[in-house]
Amino acid sequence: MLENKNKSDVSRRDFIRTSSLSAAGFFIVPRFVLGGKDYIAPSDKVNIGMIGVGGKGRQNAEDLMKLDDVQLTAIADPGEYWDLAEFYYRSLAGRGPVKKLIEGHYGQKSENYKVREYRDFREMLEKETGLDAVCCSTPDNTHAFITYMAMKAGKHVYCEKPLTHNIWEARMIKKLTEETGLATQMGNVGHSTDGIRETVEFLRGGVIGQVKETYSWVPATRWIPEITGEPQKGTKKPKGFDWDLWLGPSVYRPYHEWYTPVTWRDFWDFGCGALGDFGCHDMDAATWAFELGHPEAIEVFPAGFSDEAITPYGEIGYYHFKENNTGKPIKLTWYSGGLRPPLHEALPADYQWPRRGTMFIGEKGIIVNEGGNRAPKVFPEQLAKTITPPKATIPRSNGHFRDWVDAIKGGPAASANFEYGAHLTEITLLGVLSLRLGGRKIFWDAENLKAKGLPEADVYIKEPVREGWEMT
Repeated sequence: MLENKNKSDVSRRDFIRTSSLSAAGFFIVPRFVLGGKDYIAPSDKVNIGMIGVGGKGRQNAEDLMKLDDVQLTAIADPGEYWDLAEFYYRSLAGRGPVKKLIEGHYGQKSENYKVREYRDFREMLEKETGLDAVCCSTPDNTHAFITYMAMKAGKHVYCEKPLTHNIWEARMIKKLTEETGLATQMGNVGHSTDGIRETVEFLRGGVIGQVKETYSWVPATRWIPEITGEPQKGTKKPKGFDWDLWLGPSVYRPYHEWYTPVTWRDFWDFGCGALGDFGCHDMDAATWAFELGHPEAIEVFPAGFSDEAITPYGEIGYYHFKENNTGKPIKLTWYSGGLRPPLHEALPADYQWPRRGTMFIGEKGIIVNEGGNRAPKVFPEQLAKTITPPKATIPRSNGHFRDWVDAIKGGPAASANFEYGAHLTEITLLGVLSLRLGGRKIFWDAENLKAKGLPEADVYIKEPVREGWEMT
């Protein structure tokens, strides 16, 4: 034990490291050691490392830099440079552009500010002992392993959705989260809006009566419509790109330009199609409002070509839950690729579906969210005129990243923490499992992690990984 006269010599960062707890082989950083409720001194800033600085990683870096008590100190990515002008992100990304972005931002206040740069996130975790947390924005197939390694190192973790690439991984991350008590947040940002909270309150408050069915639809489809199989020959990889590291746990194959920088979502080995991309967004309100457990049956059909390697153009799927928090069964229907449900009779005659939305069908009427987790709209219009909005019962969010950082500093757990996020991911991935089996109906044995009577599903429930990428 340190003598009192020496206590002043112990820096806050040293205190965090030396007060880490060891349990079951994991180093746990208690949230309370990160202080600074009112005054944020430089030593009270939360040091965050970015793992994955492609398009979404750059966006997440930009959002984190808006928080005065956050400091981005290190980045790790196999890619040096990506021109994303033709993609959704409309930006330059990779280690070079994002390093320049971060240094330019902090350089306005701290001259010659430098961000430490790594190709391999494992090297970053080993060397950057001052990191409090990491933000993972990589392709789906590496989410679980990166999260696992970061939490083993005692780091709080923010990870993009879906939280994992397979169901076994989701269970592993949920268990690890419970064991460590680290502050976590999944990247389904709509979960932190007022709109989804209002929708949950409307549904729980019985505004439209007992709900028996919900529908979700997104316009998302395959990025490369013309592909009919995995590439058989390689193409030249970008300069400075570590392809083997990017592959992570997935089986090795030659690099092809179809795999990067965004179009990896079209391949089952790396992504999970439109359902994997949007399920944690657009089935979130139903899962939250009705406190859904494990579905007893799942059936999702591919729309258009797909096979064991390629995701489909679109999907239509059905989830059956034996009961929800009302004690009644409920059915969730999922559409992607431009498919949508039939217009409900409660809607005005001139109503047109938005390209993306959700619908809840109750005994008295319906609730529609137009777009991703928007404010609830009640129909028929006559019912909307007579209702009194329920009292707000769910604490409002201060922002998706703000809530995570507050949790790191000892505040309440973020609402999309990994205990919730892993379960929402499992629900999503059960639909992906049905898709990967060609639309087979899954009767889910949640306790034993088995698709009843379908041993061929096991290889997708817990996927094989390359040596060195095991979660043990």
